[in-house]
Amino acid sequence: MKRIKLAAGILCLGLTAGAQKVMTPEMLLQLGKVNAMGLTKDGNAVVYSVKTYSVAENKSTTKSYVMMLADGRMREGQNVESMLVNTKISPDGKYSISSNEVKMENVYGKDFYPDLKNSDVMIYDNLAYRHWDTWEDGSFGHVFLNTLKDGKVVDSLDIMAKEWFDCPQKPFGGDEDYIWKPDGKEILYVTKKKAGKEYALSTNTDIYSYNIETKTTKNLTEGMMGYDMHPAYSSLGVLAFTSMKTDGNESDKNDIIVDNGTNKINLTRAWDGTVDDFVWSNDGIKIYFTAPVDGTIQLFEVDYPAMTKKMPQVKQITKGDFDVHGIVGQSGNTMIVGRTDMNHANEIYSVDLTTGAFKQLTHVNDDVYKGISMGKVESKMVTTTDGLQMLVWVIYPPNFDATKKYPTLLYCQGGPQSALTQFYSFRWNFQLMAANGYIIVAPNRRGMPGNGVKWNADISKDYGGQNMKDYLSAIDAVSKEAYVDKARLGCVGASFGGYSVYFLAGMHEKRFKSFIAHDGIFDWRTMYGTTEEMWFVNNDIGGAYWEKENAAAQKSYSDFNPVNFVKKWDTPIMIIQGGKDYRVPIEQGLSAFQAAQLQGIKSKLLYFPNENHWILKEQDALVWQREFYKWLKETMN
Repeated sequence: MKRIKLAAGILCLGLTAGAQKVMTPEMLLQLGKVNAMGLTKDGNAVVYSVKTYSVAENKSTTKSYVMMLADGRMREGQNVESMLVNTKISPDGKYSISSNEVKMENVYGKDFYPDLKNSDVMIYDNLAYRHWDTWEDGSFGHVFLNTLKDGKVVDSLDIMAKEWFDCPQKPFGGDEDYIWKPDGKEILYVTKKKAGKEYALSTNTDIYSYNIETKTTKNLTEGMMGYDMHPAYSSLGVLAFTSMKTDGNESDKNDIIVDNGTNKINLTRAWDGTVDDFVWSNDGIKIYFTAPVDGTIQLFEVDYPAMTKKMPQVKQITKGDFDVHGIVGQSGNTMIVGRTDMNHANEIYSVDLTTGAFKQLTHVNDDVYKGISMGKVESKMVTTTDGLQMLVWVIYPPNFDATKKYPTLLYCQGGPQSALTQFYSFRWNFQLMAANGYIIVAPNRRGMPGNGVKWNADISKDYGGQNMKDYLSAIDAVSKEAYVDKARLGCVGASFGGYSVYFLAGMHEKRFKSFIAHDGIFDWRTMYGTTEEMWFVNNDIGGAYWEKENAAAQKSYSDFNPVNFVKKWDTPIMIIQGGKDYRVPIEQGLSAFQAAQLQGIKSKLLYFPNENHWILKEQDALVWQREFYKWLKETMN
């Protein structure tokens, strides 16, 4: 787990007169955000939307388009949803499925005491009382079976009646969490049938099947203890889904499982990677999926052995310095996907499934990019302190001149087990950082997927260990270059990256001249006492602070706890905190700011009361960008 008018001198640092423009916060905000909605029913066109934002009017506009795949003809679309397959309608057209909130539990004072309707209180007797950025209000998302007549709903049945569980899964589940079985006789849905403390401690979601005729429910993933998600049927009626093995580990290896009705086959068990997203091939013989690899996200395929009569083989289809994501669907021998890199926002492409060759279909932001000078992005291999090779992305300022010296930023990725790939962020935008005259060093440190399952897993219960050494190995290696100004090094990051900033601030031995931490963990004790997904802290740091015999947990609370090393802080630090961030709650940022202030360290607090773990509102985002570069200018020049 992303300055309306900055001074021209800041934006064009290091550029000569008459050079092309460089990226600015305003330009970044006004880029068109492309979202592929799907292929048309005949598979001959792609439907997509483009969202643009006007700073002057403080509003966004979204338009939909239809593009023919054969010749690239495009037109603005009206009622484009009707052109797409409605997967929520039963195959015989008699029913539809939907998800609606159902009030199941008393929470508010007025729920308990109807005569006190103006009371302002919430009452809880169990955990899971808030999640991500929302307090529990007693309502749960339930799947409804709707009877249709002439296309209109005439009756609805709650197939999860009396269950205090959610579908879609909160906070990020969607339509993919409930689907029809191809014969139209059953509905599959994903939920975690746990409540309160048990919900907060577990990642054990399951896939359930509801039989319309018998009105009975069956657990299809009984005994599978981790995340079981994203059920999808092939054209031949075979079920596939993604699955993690371990309960409580949200970043476990994610595999593709096929259930042929007789047994379950793990198609990716022997493959040393973790799956992001997948779709069946049109003929039902293969599955195409995306996964991180070597600092990128690429498209892969795997055979379904019941059809090919051989052991499943994973094959990488695409290669290059870019991310493939948002699989739209297969059209003939091509797959329609989204693609980004560190210099380009998402556009829609087709991929030749035989050769891996790309063809760009949408060109929403081409005119913007033609008018700006971009920085070079390259990968370096750095030897870590334990003798392994680590991929490090280095992004250079536009019009880079190796005879000059540049201030340099170490970027610390969040997650902690999130891939650092060729993503394009509208917050942590490397192109924009480079345009402001900075070299960016972005290491694939321990804990990131795409470098093998062991590398991915090695960060758990070792937050302040090898991965911190990896950070320093990366910045030290790049700092050996003559063009890096070693007197002007900065360190920035969010979430686990914010934790990394806090931790490095107490051990960096004066390497860095400035720090910026966004929604980072500062004190594991208060984090354990206020965060909402307890499985995360139990798995990653080992358990509760009162478990004195738990060696792994006690090491985290002592050796890996930034608050214990705050006395060593000696460098300016800016702290950013969202008021509605319940994953890394408010006391983390406020405590860090107070510690810096009371020690006389130059520090600043950016508090966004209505933002969560991210910054989602456009003008808040501009304030974020302005303050980010203002702080770096003040502290690194």
